[in-house]
Amino acid sequence: MSLSENVVQRGKLVVHIAENGRSFELDCDEDTLVESVQQFLESLSGIRLNDQLLLYLDMKLESQNPLSVYKLPSDDREVFVFNKSKMRTNSAPPGPEEIELVENSYPDPVPPSSSGDPHPLDEASDPALKALPSYEKMFRYHYQRGDAIYRRTLVKFDACERLAREQRVQEKALEIARGNLDHFYKMILQNYTDFVKCYSQQQRTHSNLLVNFGRDLERLKSIKLLPVLQTADRKCLLDFVKEDNLRKMVDDCSNSHRQFESKVGDFKQEFGELKRNTEHLFSSKASILSKDLEGTVKEHEHHINEQKSIMQALSKDVGLVKKLVDDCLTSQLSSSLRPHDAVSALGPMYDGHEKSYIPKMQTCERTISNLLIFCKNKKSEMNTFVHKYMQKIAYIQYTIKDVRYKFSVFTEALKRQNDQFEHLKVVRGIGPAYRACLAEIVRRKASMKLYMGMAGQLAERLAVKRESEVRRREEFLKVHSSYIPRDILASMGLYDTPNTCDVNVAPFDTNLLDIDISDLDRFAPEHLVGLSFRKGSSSMSQDVEQSSESGTDNYTEYSNDFVDGSELVEIAGTSRLEVENAKLKAELASSIALLCSFSPEIEFDDSEVGNVLKNAAEKTAEALRLKDEHEKHLLDMLKVKHMQCESYEKRIKELEQKLSDQYSAGNKIGDSKSEIVMGACSEPMDEASYGSSSLLLKSGGIDSSMVEPTRDEKDEKDTMVGTDVGMVLATSSTADYMPKSLTSDEKVKASEDLVAELQNLLTEKSNQLNEMEIKLQAAADEITRLGGELETSRNLLDESQMNCAHLENCLHEAREEAQTHLCAADRRASEYTALRASAVKIRSLFERLKTCVSSSGVAGFSESLRALAQSLANSASENGDDGTAEFRECVRVLAEKVGVLTRQRAELIDRYTKAETSHEQLTKELDEKKELVNTLYMKVQSEKQV
Repeated sequence: MSLSENVVQRGKLVVHIAENGRSFELDCDEDTLVESVQQFLESLSGIRLNDQLLLYLDMKLESQNPLSVYKLPSDDREVFVFNKSKMRTNSAPPGPEEIELVENSYPDPVPPSSSGDPHPLDEASDPALKALPSYEKMFRYHYQRGDAIYRRTLVKFDACERLAREQRVQEKALEIARGNLDHFYKMILQNYTDFVKCYSQQQRTHSNLLVNFGRDLERLKSIKLLPVLQTADRKCLLDFVKEDNLRKMVDDCSNSHRQFESKVGDFKQEFGELKRNTEHLFSSKASILSKDLEGTVKEHEHHINEQKSIMQALSKDVGLVKKLVDDCLTSQLSSSLRPHDAVSALGPMYDGHEKSYIPKMQTCERTISNLLIFCKNKKSEMNTFVHKYMQKIAYIQYTIKDVRYKFSVFTEALKRQNDQFEHLKVVRGIGPAYRACLAEIVRRKASMKLYMGMAGQLAERLAVKRESEVRRREEFLKVHSSYIPRDILASMGLYDTPNTCDVNVAPFDTNLLDIDISDLDRFAPEHLVGLSFRKGSSSMSQDVEQSSESGTDNYTEYSNDFVDGSELVEIAGTSRLEVENAKLKAELASSIALLCSFSPEIEFDDSEVGNVLKNAAEKTAEALRLKDEHEKHLLDMLKVKHMQCESYEKRIKELEQKLSDQYSAGNKIGDSKSEIVMGACSEPMDEASYGSSSLLLKSGGIDSSMVEPTRDEKDEKDTMVGTDVGMVLATSSTADYMPKSLTSDEKVKASEDLVAELQNLLTEKSNQLNEMEIKLQAAADEITRLGGELETSRNLLDESQMNCAHLENCLHEAREEAQTHLCAADRRASEYTALRASAVKIRSLFERLKTCVSSSGVAGFSESLRALAQSLANSASENGDDGTAEFRECVRVLAEKVGVLTRQRAELIDRYTKAETSHEQLTKELDEKKELVNTLYMKVQSEKQV
């Protein structure tokens, strides 16, 4: 494992120290243990291994795990090290930031003295030449002094940048620590919210039990049991429990409730203090952010650039004065140079050094020194802020651990409190349970009736299936018995018949109490349920929801499935209306039992209650509507039958009037005889009318016990009975009067013949009348049948018309959709054709461009591109806009740029050629100068030797 500081490389483990912002990069692999990293960090940072806390994001690195567990090392993942010893409350705060002084590393040079090494120009006769060496020394001194200032300033600026980086690392460390604390705080806050929610629900329920305990007892005491259920010890619902034991339990529960409420209040205050401290910690920030400090450092970077430019100017001046001195040395004998001009030019340069360059560099150094002091102060403040911040985080984490421990204690106390109040909840649950039991009795009685009806319906269906199977077997044997002998068919077992199926339901629910749905509110009023409603969201605890749902879901499903399955059941001896009433009664009893099965402390939303009541109201309205429609149908049928009876009575009266008119010319005996015969003949008419009325009851399809006769029907029956009685009395009076009125034998004989003839005629007419009635009845039946067929045909016609209209709509929609698809296909085909043509054009253009690119030589490439651009422009002017305008523009621009590059290339080649020529010329001149210098040097040496 090796170390490189403040350098980030790929595949390295980057480790940051939170307390001072230092960064280290460790070379390690994924199998390296975290403990090995900690040991190495101990030798680097001085933090003991036991005091090291390594965090990556919100994960803590455990010492026994390898780095691969945390997907480390990785170049984009950083590990932060926190010193646990500094996080204690009694730990000492960090001292001010210390930085090594750099003045001793780069001191200012010593100014040059006048009595130094002799220079060849010191003995020159010209004073200007004697000044050149001193200028050279001062210029070198200026350069060395500027270099020392520049190096010190650069070191100080690097220190400022390092301090800014370390402060940014410390801010990242604080974000990691804040994120880790926020993770645990959110967990504890969620636990606290759930606890307060559960406690509030329980506290509200228990307070309600304690406050309303006396009223609940009075309510149970006021409800008497059914007489069948009463015993010597049990007269009312309160007798189900022991009142004395309950009152003692209420006192104990009340004391426990107050004590627990006080402790929870203290716990809420403690958690509120924790919440305020955490929110205040999250809102606190450092006095200056790292990005602001980095911006300030970057703003001072121009001072470094200014010193760098001054150093370049000083270096250039030193080179210039050195060249002048060398030139003076070489041209001293030739007198071709003018040293006065050179010395006069060096004076202003020297003044510029002393008055401008050196003061500017010193000003820049002082500015950077002030920046370093500012950064050092901000770094010291950041160190102190990190120290205090981490101490607060440690304190809050300790408080969170203490609160987490108290959560378990309060949760256990909450359960014990709930168990203690369970016995009091029995008082609240007796009433709903009693009402639910009575509702269950009503539901079972109604369900039993529906169940028996379903069994009968099943038996009828099986009987129909058996008859169909028997007929099919008989037809099969009838067809094939003429070809196959009967004994063979018998041997095959084809003469067997299916047995009859008897559906027998054993009696059940024989011990149910004899109560109906109307008796529920009398024996168990609705206020026994005690459900509470409020606005807003319901705050039921999870255990109450589970207990209520587990006890009611299965019950509701079974009840609804059973009632829905009996939709079309018709029970023998009852009508469909009674079946509907039984179904509604079962549903109502089931709903009452379902409401009673909820716990009394459950609070429902007004919206939920409104939905339930709305559904119940809709079902009730639908049932009443169906009942009204059925009643209207029955009334219409009764009206039709009543009109038929009136028509029969009118016909009978007309026949009686005709008979009376025919025999009005006869004597009183004949009249009396005719009245007797008419009275005798009217009796079968009346019987027929009574038969028609009985037929009305049978054809109506309803039970006589459920449809009471109306007052009009009663009056009609009384009128018919009165008519019959009047006819009988008239016949008897005529018979008594007849012997007194006849005295002559001839008249008697003539009357007897006449009576006999009339009787024969009346008998014939009666027979004809009976035949006509039979024909009329048959015609009426035929008319009824034809009316039913006509109605069926009309319904079929309506349905066919509706189907035709629907098919026409479907056909119209399909035609429109096909038209739309056709238009879309045509549009896509045209688009495809246009795209294909454009693609072909683009491909041809690219082929031409490829030919231009593959042409040999740069000049040829430029010419070919220019020709291609010209041809494209000509083709565009001829064909108009064919979709290749952008490509032509690109080729034109490319041709222009390639032409420009070609021209520049030619210019560069020309300049290069000229430069080569001038270089060769300068080389030759340099060689000549060298030879001249060597010659002069040899002459000087020879002269010195001489």
